[in-house]
Amino acid sequence: TRKRQRYVEKDGKCNVQHGNVRETYRYLTDIFTTLVDLKWRFSLLVFILAYAITWLFFGLIWWFIAYCRGDLDHLEDHAWTPCVNNLNGFVSAFLFSIETETTIGYGHRVITDKCPEGIVLLLLQAILGSMVNAFMVGCMFVKISQPNKRAETLVFSSHAVVSLRDDRLCLMFRVGDLRDSHIVEASIRAKLIKSKQTQEGEFIPLDQTDLSVGFETGDDRLFLVSPLIISHEIDERSPFWDVSRHQLEKDDFEIVVILEGMVEAT
Repeated sequence: TRKRQRYVEKDGKCNVQHGNVRETYRYLTDIFTTLVDLKWRFSLLVFILAYAITWLFFGLIWWFIAYCRGDLDHLEDHAWTPCVNNLNGFVSAFLFSIETETTIGYGHRVITDKCPEGIVLLLLQAILGSMVNAFMVGCMFVKISQPNKRAETLVFSSHAVVSLRDDRLCLMFRVGDLRDSHIVEASIRAKLIKSKQTQEGEFIPLDQTDLSVGFETGDDRLFLVSPLIISHEIDERSPFWDVSRHQLEKDDFEIVVILEGMVEAT
């Protein structure tokens, strides 16, 4: 048996890699989906950097305001009203930035009402911090709730078979769900991936053809509480109608089965 290169692996991963993509800026226009599609190690790195950079950036501005106002030169002057009480350097400015953005409020460092530029900066950091929280938490939630792990409990039969069923030749395979939580509005469809040459001589390397698995009768809508046998009838409309058994064993093609639905728990 010769090993064939698969279009889609058994675990559902596609073996298609995009090459020579010149308009890479399009990934940045949809930055949310780009972050969700990243691997976990890169997503965590972006998550950490997003907070660390904003804390450092605003910490630097808080320190710069204190430096320009002369607060750092009047640390021991109790008659002097600083922009932020008990801010004596960049480290304390960085800590105050973290307290402001995370709304911790330890009470040791606090802004005074004699610093209008500090009040404006406080408002800006509060608004930007809320935006960073919403964006990054939303990104992490979507990434955690992806159905990749749920799909591992959906089991397909190892082989598809061609056999008679109700005196009709059918291509059949089986699918089952291992979990007790049901998949709502489950539907299934099948695609035949095969090279094709048109009558005009055009060669299509990965042509996709639908295999009917009950769309006309509604049998493609599954009530997946027990293992089900999915059947494709080989009739005049089937791409396998003119294929012999010997040709079926030698021909180079692939059948991709797509099961879609919603998990009732999430």
